[in-house]
Amino acid sequence: MPNLTATRRGLVGIAAAGLIPPAAARAQAAAWPSRPIRLVVPFGTGGGTDITARLLAPKLSALLGQTVIVENRPGAGSTLGTDQVAKSAPNGDVFVLATLSSTGVAVGLYPNLPYDPVRDLTAIAPVNFIPICHSVTTRGLRVRDTADWIAQLKANPNRFSYGSSGVGSTGHLASASFLQRVGAQAVHVPYRGAGQVFAALLAGEVQFNSDIPSLMLPFNRDGQVKTLFVATDERSGLMPDVPTAAEVGLPGYKAYSWYGIFGPAGLPRPIVERMAAAIEEALGDPTIRQRLDEMGTPAMRGYTPDRFAQYVRDEVAFWVPIVRASGATVD
Repeated sequence: MPNLTATRRGLVGIAAAGLIPPAAARAQAAAWPSRPIRLVVPFGTGGGTDITARLLAPKLSALLGQTVIVENRPGAGSTLGTDQVAKSAPNGDVFVLATLSSTGVAVGLYPNLPYDPVRDLTAIAPVNFIPICHSVTTRGLRVRDTADWIAQLKANPNRFSYGSSGVGSTGHLASASFLQRVGAQAVHVPYRGAGQVFAALLAGEVQFNSDIPSLMLPFNRDGQVKTLFVATDERSGLMPDVPTAAEVGLPGYKAYSWYGIFGPAGLPRPIVERMAAAIEEALGDPTIRQRLDEMGTPAMRGYTPDRFAQYVRDEVAFWVPIVRASGATVD
């Protein structure tokens, strides 16, 4: 005879499978959240994910009636914090602001990735789209334009270095893909967050990086950095004078990311839907929407959890072959 004393996690798993009556599931969602919610950011402080999470947290706290605590857990190219959430109990206490690098890129990059982003995470809602630009330091480096920069890179294999927020991060892959595209070699220097990358770039310890336009804009304005191009189909509204990759002779080269909120697998559907509704409402807040636009990372609104789950599956299918074709791997 089976043990009738089920664990809480077991009950949650049964609810997720639809075996708990709808009334019980509704009651479970109505009682949620009963404790503070942790929103894990799998990157260090000072970067786009950290800024975005801290922008959303107060609004989500107000909408959900519980404090949303942002918790930075950087490491392993964002997979460390993401894996911790994937292995958490699916009770609505913890979520992760994951990215393209935590999902589609990670599957292709890590032969032994400890989680499956489709199987082991519950897609809740996307947050924003992240264009990526390519920039060089002006500290000890003179670069006229992209053609001049490519010529310098090719003439000096491994003389120059580039920073990123970690092995397997979007910045790492974007710069590595750029080097592969132009047939050049440079040294990758991983850091524990965007703040450290910028400090190294401004000091001339690394010569280039790939990151979002809003974070590079202040350094362009004061002349410490020169952004050469934006790796998306259209120019960034924040940097209208900066050409696209296609305009500088790199057609087909793209680098972007997106941020989205996920919970552990097996999260009860009523909690998923309530959290998704709160995220959608938060993204519609005029102050949040304006701030995201100012960052050049527009909100991705109008997604149901099912639509976002399909988007993630499509991104995994699209990016895994690209990453594997590049030859980039992380043990």
